[in-house]
Amino acid sequence: MGISIDVQATKPDYTHLFSSVGSAAGNAASSNWLGDYAAIKNGSYGKLMKAYYADSNGGSAWQSTGTTASSKSNKSNVLDRILEEKRHPKVSKEAQKANAELTSGLSSLKTSVSVLQNDKTYTDTANGQSAADKVISAMKSYVSEYNNVVNAAKNSTLANKTAYVANVMSSTAANAEKLSEIGLTVNSNGTLELDEAKLKEAGVSKVQEMFSSKNIMSYGSTVASRLQFAGAANSSNAADSTAASGASSLKADGKALASDALYEKIKDKDGNETDQYDIEKIFATASSFVNNYNRMFDAAESSSNSGVLANLSHIREKTAQNADALKQFGINVDEKGKLKIDKDTFKKADMSQVQKFFSDYGSSIATSASLVDYYMTTQANATSGYTSTGAYNVQGSSRYADFV
Repeated sequence: MGISIDVQATKPDYTHLFSSVGSAAGNAASSNWLGDYAAIKNGSYGKLMKAYYADSNGGSAWQSTGTTASSKSNKSNVLDRILEEKRHPKVSKEAQKANAELTSGLSSLKTSVSVLQNDKTYTDTANGQSAADKVISAMKSYVSEYNNVVNAAKNSTLANKTAYVANVMSSTAANAEKLSEIGLTVNSNGTLELDEAKLKEAGVSKVQEMFSSKNIMSYGSTVASRLQFAGAANSSNAADSTAASGASSLKADGKALASDALYEKIKDKDGNETDQYDIEKIFATASSFVNNYNRMFDAAESSSNSGVLANLSHIREKTAQNADALKQFGINVDEKGKLKIDKDTFKKADMSQVQKFFSDYGSSIATSASLVDYYMTTQANATSGYTSTGAYNVQGSSRYADFV
């Protein structure tokens, strides 16, 4: 189903479309409304009705002069099919991919917003990194993650999540003029574009004001609130949600530990590169990697999904094979396969060797974690509404709960 919002230079207001999404009842209503709207628009609702009321000879139940028993039997079969599809929802591979990308993207976008709401982002650090550089880096991350979420939402079938994404896009459109002042342009397709020169000219205080966590009406606070709700939407149970979230975060950490950006040398006050790494930043990422690794296993090991279990097995095997190398960096593997990191040992390690190691191990773990997230997400969050063939797929809906 996905979403489609045309963002123009004027300030369109889409809030009336999703005015009820702030409550639990609103979430269900929004999901059902979006599903029904899509069904009516693509004609699948009509197909379902024709299938439901058709008699055994292919005619119409209200036009047929045939036996009532035949009509009732056919209706019963259609209802059985509807209920069977409720138990085993169908979703295209494209939608499955979009659903997984949207779920992981929302988590990453939430992190990007939190960085822009953190006061530490707007202060110079002792190692010579200026607040301006930190803000530019944080804004680049925000724009990238924001665009990923918008693009994924367009093909996603997770109605509750896409409703909140639409709300975020509406807030962005409403603040287009103010965002323009800090170098952010809202494109016609809803994505953002960053002008670094204009961002530098605006200054850190203006960015901090836009994303202020102390002002609940600020742009940043509004987006953070919607992302909080979106992250909780469409989870079939706590275990699936935790596992998917942990796997998604582990994927991000694994990619970060393998990236060149994390190991950029610190610059002095004159902007010259030193020979020192930002060890605190690297350790924080490694610590997050360890925590999300363990969190994912705690939640996902109870899964009955073969795709999840196969990838968990691969991750555990890859870690066991590299146990000695991990130990050199202060990351130990216990008898249960969980990780534990020693801060002092890690900080004393050669960061160039850490990067070299994680360029292989971290990338491999990130790939498998992405697949764990994919299988957990698509299993728990199948499509809602009517398909183009007239089949009815239900997720998060209570309309036929009494029949199951």
